[in-house]
Amino acid sequence: MDNLLASIQEALEGQIDYQGQQMAELLSTVLLIIWGIIAFFVGYIQQDIHLTLWVGLAGTAATGLVVIPPWPMYNKSPERWLKPTTAGARVKGVTVDGVKVA
Repeated sequence: MDNLLASIQEALEGQIDYQGQQMAELLSTVLLIIWGIIAFFVGYIQQDIHLTLWVGLAGTAATGLVVIPPWPMYNKSPERWLKPTTAGARVKGVTVDGVKVA
């Protein structure tokens, strides 16, 4: 049971990398523009503003389903972080702007 809960928590945690953020932003912009154009033409052809608004709303919801969840395609190249050093360990010989810090 703990393994199941851990895998669900990991899936919903929302971890995406920098390239995934860039892809999500590009996807949301492109999809919203496409849905806006579709909504405009559907409303223009049918001469119905309510239909235009409903198509636009459906497109926004569909875009949200594509962009908001942390899909695995948004975490293909995660950052590799340094391992934390032990508590109290000091790095010797660090120089910042010509001044020796440690």
